[in-house]
Amino acid sequence: MRLIEKVWFKQHQAKWLLVPLLLPITLLFYVLTSLRRVLYRLGLFKSFKVSAPVIVVGNIGIGGNGKTPVVIFLIEQCKKLGLTPGVVSRGYGGQAPHYPYLLGENSTANEAGDEPILISTRCHVPVVVGSDRVAAAKLLTKQGCNIIIADDGLQHYRLARDIELIIVDAKREFGNGFLLPAGPLREGKWRLNTVDYVISNGALKPESTIHQVTHHLEMILCPQFVCNIKTGEKVSLQVFLKANNTINAMAGIGDPERFFTTLRQQKFTLNNAIGFVDHHHFTDSDLSQFNTEMPLLMTEKDAVKCQAFAKEHWWYVPVGAEFSEQAVKPLLDKISGLVKKANLQ
Repeated sequence: MRLIEKVWFKQHQAKWLLVPLLLPITLLFYVLTSLRRVLYRLGLFKSFKVSAPVIVVGNIGIGGNGKTPVVIFLIEQCKKLGLTPGVVSRGYGGQAPHYPYLLGENSTANEAGDEPILISTRCHVPVVVGSDRVAAAKLLTKQGCNIIIADDGLQHYRLARDIELIIVDAKREFGNGFLLPAGPLREGKWRLNTVDYVISNGALKPESTIHQVTHHLEMILCPQFVCNIKTGEKVSLQVFLKANNTINAMAGIGDPERFFTTLRQQKFTLNNAIGFVDHHHFTDSDLSQFNTEMPLLMTEKDAVKCQAFAKEHWWYVPVGAEFSEQAVKPLLDKISGLVKKANLQ
């Protein structure tokens, strides 16, 4: 974990030096972002609505909170409703040949970013990346998509949206509570009261302020099986555990320790567990430190960047977002109603 993240999310002693130094920049960030929101509210900056309903899955903070599993869950639910979903993403970490960029069968994480590749590969839906999310969404409608899911982009007000979801890591929540760069927040906690649903990744602490939010959903991320990166072989966790109780693990996500904790909860013994920064571009040499005979487990997001040089003992662990069926039903009903309304107009 980088020093600044330790200052944001942990009681690191450097906070007494760094936070006061960064507060003037935080004040400037607050002024600029507030002015931007006011300009949109007054109509001086324009928001553009595309022909399909838009659902934004975002957060108010920096770091992995579980947005991508929620996007995948929504894609699956939209398909069950008979809809044709498409996904827009910034494509962080990728360098596409042009923008907006529609992913194809041969697209790579170097072009599109790790999360768009993961979504495209797992869900088999159109995915478009680009900083201009309006142009990306319009391209999806040309592909026949009748509902658009934005992976991140809560602060991208230029794209009008019909439903906003904020995902919060219940373990880390909002760190020290400051805006960037003194803290991890892109917008203040007031934003929780303006969206349709706040979704906590895991059980909230008793003192959490999210309990005061009217529309709150809780999800858990459940490992589903293990999959060999090189061969595609799928093995149940129980079977794999019996044969491989002790493993190595690595993760290049917002909070690597969350992945390691999940593995320990499944009763794996971690011989060597190493975390990398989020969206790290892996090379073969990055993983040479792991024992070549012991299985190496990683996240699905990391696996898409290791495919080209994968070894036979490398596996990834897909996770799925699980909700209470009764609690999530109003959200799914709202999505269905939006599409029906759009089709009638």
